[in-house]
Amino acid sequence: MLTSNVATIALGICLAGTAWRISRWFRSDIGSESDGLSTGRRLAAYGRALPRILAHPRFWPRTRIFLWEIVLQGHLLQQNRLRWAMHMAMCYGVLLLVLLHALDDWTAPVFFADYYPTLNPFRWLRNFFAFLVLAGVLGTAIRHRTHTRFKRIRSNADRLILLLLAVIIVSGILLESSQILSVSVFEEMVEDYMGDDDPDEVAALRHYWATEMGAALPVRADERMDDGAAGQMAHEAYCASCHSRPQTAFLSYPISRLLKPVAGMMDALRIDNWLWTLHYLASCLALACLPFSKFFHLLATPVNLLARAAGPVSDGPRTLRAARRALGLDACTHCGVCTEHCSVAPFFQVIPNPSILPSEKLLGVKRLAATRAPDVEMALLAEGSFTCTLCGRCTRWCPSGIDLQDLWQASRRDLIQQGFPPFYEQDAATASSVPRASASTLPGHPPLSLGLTDRPETFWACVQCTTCTSVCPVVAASDDPRRDLDLTPQQIMNLMRLQLKEKAFGCRMLWDCVTCYQCQEHCPQNVKVADVLYELRNEACRRAMLSPQAIAAESS
Repeated sequence: MLTSNVATIALGICLAGTAWRISRWFRSDIGSESDGLSTGRRLAAYGRALPRILAHPRFWPRTRIFLWEIVLQGHLLQQNRLRWAMHMAMCYGVLLLVLLHALDDWTAPVFFADYYPTLNPFRWLRNFFAFLVLAGVLGTAIRHRTHTRFKRIRSNADRLILLLLAVIIVSGILLESSQILSVSVFEEMVEDYMGDDDPDEVAALRHYWATEMGAALPVRADERMDDGAAGQMAHEAYCASCHSRPQTAFLSYPISRLLKPVAGMMDALRIDNWLWTLHYLASCLALACLPFSKFFHLLATPVNLLARAAGPVSDGPRTLRAARRALGLDACTHCGVCTEHCSVAPFFQVIPNPSILPSEKLLGVKRLAATRAPDVEMALLAEGSFTCTLCGRCTRWCPSGIDLQDLWQASRRDLIQQGFPPFYEQDAATASSVPRASASTLPGHPPLSLGLTDRPETFWACVQCTTCTSVCPVVAASDDPRRDLDLTPQQIMNLMRLQLKEKAFGCRMLWDCVTCYQCQEHCPQNVKVADVLYELRNEACRRAMLSPQAIAAESS
């Protein structure tokens, strides 16, 4: 009765938390596009806009994304086969364990007429699914430690849910191992299904279970052990309908062999009951925590992938833009793929601000949307946001289908509204009024080592041939470079030749550069144009974090 109440409470918390997370999609105002409507009226507006999205000409022809991207995770398969295999193992291992084991009272009778958890192939499948989860988790953890350039920040909620997942899997394996060994489990089965009418038959069955079923049963010398056929007959008469040989449990059976020397002590303490309680409570706790951890993406990511079929966020109805942005934040799995492909992620090696990295910047955007972050955190988020060149690589590579480029643009508008303008718009008066992160807020912040921009010989070879400007994709994408970029790469090199570095800090070209290195690769004089722009941006970021007095002192 108690366990049933615990499961009911956990399910209630899970459903309530899920409803609360979904409601936040419709209460969000990310991007300063608030429509001024109440939550109820906004929901009604969403209801009117949804049919237009479903009727979008690109929506139904692309319903194949449900099979390709959601069921088969094809976007991961195209990016990295090993990552896809580990994700599929972990995802479907958990899903099938839930269906075949946690919910077996409801699901198993639908598909199997003679289901019992200790029969094969169900026992083998349960071990196989647990193996998939363990392999996926361990493989992902190892890969993150060995193949990821930038360490990601994890929240306590993420650590808790991963710990609970590990406890559930390990306790389940140990529980089955202890049940294989347990004398008490055998005696309860005999009492329930055989009774004690025939001591010889019980003795024969005891011998059969000790030799063939792996149980740690004491066998007395006066019992008839020479008649193995009698034990097998008793087993087939009373036990075979719900018990297969446990050797097929390739995880729990070997562990039971290792635990056999202490089986008597385990049985005396009824470790199997303790493990069952731990396994059950951990499962209920994980269920209750699910909506409040990153594993909520199990619901949010499929919904986001389906919504993406309607086109980019900016092309959809204005009423739904903020909702789709909030949905995208919940769909993030914090996998770090966006950071691995980010063109400005190397900035983090010079300026250790986590908000420069897209996967960490998303956490700041979440706090910005909730309007509960202090000014120092918002200053760091602004630095990371305006360092971004909006090259779109993170959006193209995101396995959850999040329109990250739209999120960055929307969050920039919110930051500007809150008094955090872009670096190229900050003058001395603005800089003194905007909250800045001091050196004490960023422990270990290294000084910037300048190796190019302060050396005249870096620019001596520049002949102002405009080749760098001609091959620049940012210049090519602009209808009016003078209006959109202020200066072209060739003009910035000319400023540097004239030792007018301060004038280069404020130009938009410095921040719109996508670091594609076309300018540097095509320069006939081998001037390190891209490296100079990169170094200038680093120094501008560092100066943006200092007070005007500190900049003046540094210059003097």
